[in-house]
Amino acid sequence: MSQFVFGVDIGGTTVKLGLFTSDGTLLEKWEIPTVTENSGAAILPDVAASINAKIKEKSLSFEQIAGIGLGVPGPVGPDSTVYKCINLGWGVFNLKEEMNRLIPEIPNVAAANDANVAALGELWQGGGKGKNSAVMFTLGTGVGGGVIINGKIVAGANGGGGEVGHIVVEPNETEACNCGKCGCLEQYASANGIVKMAKNMLSKCDTPSALRDMEHFTSKEICDLAREGEKMAGIIIDHCCEYLGRAMSFVACTVDPDVFIIGGGMSRAGCIISDTTFDYYHKYAFHVSNNTTIATAELGNDAGIYGCAKMVLG
Repeated sequence: MSQFVFGVDIGGTTVKLGLFTSDGTLLEKWEIPTVTENSGAAILPDVAASINAKIKEKSLSFEQIAGIGLGVPGPVGPDSTVYKCINLGWGVFNLKEEMNRLIPEIPNVAAANDANVAALGELWQGGGKGKNSAVMFTLGTGVGGGVIINGKIVAGANGGGGEVGHIVVEPNETEACNCGKCGCLEQYASANGIVKMAKNMLSKCDTPSALRDMEHFTSKEICDLAREGEKMAGIIIDHCCEYLGRAMSFVACTVDPDVFIIGGGMSRAGCIISDTTFDYYHKYAFHVSNNTTIATAELGNDAGIYGCAKMVLG
């Protein structure tokens, strides 16, 4: 009987691996370097070697392993085909087929985008535990996301499902997002975006702010000042949360989740983000959805490996 599963979250610098029991208990986690040279040719062989070493270390048999779940920083189709991972140097190929070649003893392999698996992990054992559906907004350097309906990842026909950071929330924006469009949520609600927005707002007004005395400032410093009651920082955070709440209202009209989950570094700002976002979400959302809970992610950097494990367990 299968008792264990591996969750593997492949990032541009490190690969996070976890060994789980079939009930979702994380027994052990570890990391290996992500070797991106030679178009990332060594990444999956290194993952396979690490898994085989762990199986040997724990004196497990292959029959005890339910499977391997993989999360990668790029679009992944429903058949586990990855459609380029620029940060890893990968082109287009089938992850399941390659892992089956490397570890034929573990045929059950599933793969998905890293943001999607993080959302699945949070729904399973984190901020959305006990719910059936969730949409996660990961506010980090950029804005990622994931859509989980009835416990299943909604990846879309081309692996583009859950790209909530590229919902256009400001049609009057003239500066382009990294994706090439203008006015994406990522330009206002990511850590980089909120700093850029703050600098722009400061240049257009004379409202006093401690930010003016800083040569460089971060999104955390903006949040801290807003929490302390500084007017200008509060205005900046309010703008960020309005865009975020508006984006959530768009998503709610499409999938109507049980819960929205805010993750990433910006989520550590706590209620100053979540409460203000909810106020705007409640204002903009369709009436049957306007009281949907907004929760904070709980699993941190482990969300990916949890979600990878859950993909395999179903």
